[in-house]
Amino acid sequence: MMKRLYRWTLSLADHPYAMWALVIVAFAESSFFPIPPDLLMIPMIIARPNKAFLIAGLAMAASVTGGLLGYAIGALAFEQIGRPILEMLGKGDAALEFNTRFNDMGFWPVLIAGLTPFPYKVITIMSGWTGMPLGTFIVTSIIARGARFFLVAALLWKFGDPIRNFIERRLGLVLSLFVAALLGGFILVRYL
Repeated sequence: MMKRLYRWTLSLADHPYAMWALVIVAFAESSFFPIPPDLLMIPMIIARPNKAFLIAGLAMAASVTGGLLGYAIGALAFEQIGRPILEMLGKGDAALEFNTRFNDMGFWPVLIAGLTPFPYKVITIMSGWTGMPLGTFIVTSIIARGARFFLVAALLWKFGDPIRNFIERRLGLVLSLFVAALLGGFILVRYL
């Protein structure tokens, strides 16, 4: 099943609307969608290595723009939805303590989440919720998402065929490592 999904994703990478699909996925993943854009970006770059940096640039721009939606969700909907739920559960004071701790960390949570498989949407929403300065959020998001996507693009552009062969031979291992990293990110969120 995984090999079929991988081959289908590779075929989507050759689709005339693949760039639009990547933009939509990268935007949505930064605020509410659970699937990271890497799953579409990697096969797109493997299929068209001459467009690696264009693909990375589109993913970065869409991801940062989607991050602004996540920031808005955290900034605008927390009081109406989040706080009453936390107070009902007796966690209102814990939320205020977390808010202070998150802001004391500065740009680091955004940078770490933007570079790693950590769920970026969690940090975008928390950044708005805690009132992180918007300028800090935007600049750090551009740096983190740009570094992540352009590093992947550069590696695939330079070593595309060997990486593709490795992925195809060890698809189960690659997906298992990806899922483990994703779960690790969610566990880290729980204990922040």
